[in-house]
Amino acid sequence: MRKVIVSIFFILTFLCSTAMSETAVDWLDKANALSDGKKYTDPIKAIEYLNNAIGLQPNDAEAFYNRGVAYDNLGQYQPAIKDYNQAVRLKPDYTEAYYNRATIYSAIGYYQLAIEDFNEAIRLKSNDAEAYVGRGFAYDRFGQQQRAIEDYNQAIRLQPDYAKAYNNRGIDYLSQGNNTLGCSDAQKACALGNCKLLEMAKGKGICH
Repeated sequence: MRKVIVSIFFILTFLCSTAMSETAVDWLDKANALSDGKKYTDPIKAIEYLNNAIGLQPNDAEAFYNRGVAYDNLGQYQPAIKDYNQAVRLKPDYTEAYYNRATIYSAIGYYQLAIEDFNEAIRLKSNDAEAYVGRGFAYDRFGQQQRAIEDYNQAIRLQPDYAKAYNNRGIDYLSQGNNTLGCSDAQKACALGNCKLLEMAKGKGICH
């Protein structure tokens, strides 16, 4: 029995010493290895790794941002917002953190906060078509269709094959009674793989 206890003691000692030898960068790298470039394949494990990274380096904006992404992937929006908040406190020009926080605000109906964050993301990176579409969507929810259309216009100028921008702009044109432009955008969106608007408009006899 004593030998077993001794063996367990040495195993625990080894595991603890191994964990303590990992640096914040090591834990961050481990978390990044779980990302496919857009989201984490195992966000729970990523959060575990990032907790360790933050424990060792509490001023690392990237670690907070990445943990925010992991929480975001899990649909845990409040913890994600808190981590994005910390990321921009530590790194005020963290474009991606503003953008991600804006998308969450938009998803939960905080459109004014979403617009403010999209504004900041666009100020920091003026050629981000996705940020313009995101802000356009938020403007739409405020009933500010013309401002939304202007954002979709800019998104299309930056990314001419952006199906979502054509789709959203088409919705606005159709709602304004501009069937010619609305159907044109619906057709362009469909050619790029998004046919929902065109099918809906055809079903209502608007587009042919």
